[in-house]
Amino acid sequence: MHLDAFDYHLPKSLIAQAPLDDRTASRLMVIDRASGAFEHATFRDLASYLTPGDVLVVNRSRVIPARLFVRRSSGGRIELLVTRVLDERTFTALANPMRRIRIGETLSSEGGAFACRALAREGEREVRVELTVPHTVHEVLDAHGHVPLPPYIGRVDEPRDRERYQTVFADEKGSVAAPTAGLHFTEDLLSRVRSRGVDVCSVVLHVGLGTFLPLDHEEIEKNKLHAESFSIDRGTLKTIAAAKAEGRGVVAVGTTVARVLETACSRGLLDDADPDAGATADVAGETDLFIYPGYEFTCVDKLITNFHLPRSSLLLLVCAFLGTEKTLACYEAAVRERYRFYSYGDAMLIR
Repeated sequence: MHLDAFDYHLPKSLIAQAPLDDRTASRLMVIDRASGAFEHATFRDLASYLTPGDVLVVNRSRVIPARLFVRRSSGGRIELLVTRVLDERTFTALANPMRRIRIGETLSSEGGAFACRALAREGEREVRVELTVPHTVHEVLDAHGHVPLPPYIGRVDEPRDRERYQTVFADEKGSVAAPTAGLHFTEDLLSRVRSRGVDVCSVVLHVGLGTFLPLDHEEIEKNKLHAESFSIDRGTLKTIAAAKAEGRGVVAVGTTVARVLETACSRGLLDDADPDAGATADVAGETDLFIYPGYEFTCVDKLITNFHLPRSSLLLLVCAFLGTEKTLACYEAAVRERYRFYSYGDAMLIR
């Protein structure tokens, strides 16, 4: 299987550059998974498309202001995109330009508020960095970091991005990109979803380096995703296990949730979460699960997701869930109907 089969044409004018004032005003393409038939709706109407008894699962990972700008002693400017916080003092980062980084050198912020030292290269793309000031990584990021907007958003981050490039249920720091399907929710919409008789629970998957990198190989099967950390609490495990046992639908809000839930199923974590049994342990770990056409879903029954970049691992996951031909047909329709694409864009519900 080759990546060329997962390409499509998108006019640049359809790439959303800013969020809508009302999160729930985004458009929603509602797709029948079996037939590929679709209709056009608005995200604020989501509750009416869910079935009482469904379990809606969101990702409550919080985006960190992961982009730092520093200078070498020679004056050269370097951008550090934090990919993982290792402890209070050290982190890994993508450096741009990477070739200018010298191991052992000190890098200072332009205003001199903080400094750090390059400790080691981590593969071809990352560098491990240690702070040389008496502050934690998160303190430095909160004070001096910029929101890591994706490169297809052709503007610098603005103060409102700190709130809008964040879901309303985000509470655990760790992501360097937003789980964008969750950006459309408000507390009021979640309340209406619950009033519909839908359970709402959460997992955590910290979106990492893989989001920013293209797939390395044209032959899909040769690719491997970077591992990302996740956690699921015992209550969520039991809720999902009960839904599966009773034939109720599990709705993944985003590809990140889909990967967590499918990882949990593949590792037998739901088998150990018998709702009639005693306490089940919380689960934490890492997943590098790469889902592409041919994968058989065992946990996720419905998927809410934004429209994704061509030739990306996220698009491949959607194609695996809906079918490649049906997915690309929906994308073509979204282009014709001038949907807004990517992180700040519109969404689809596949059910």
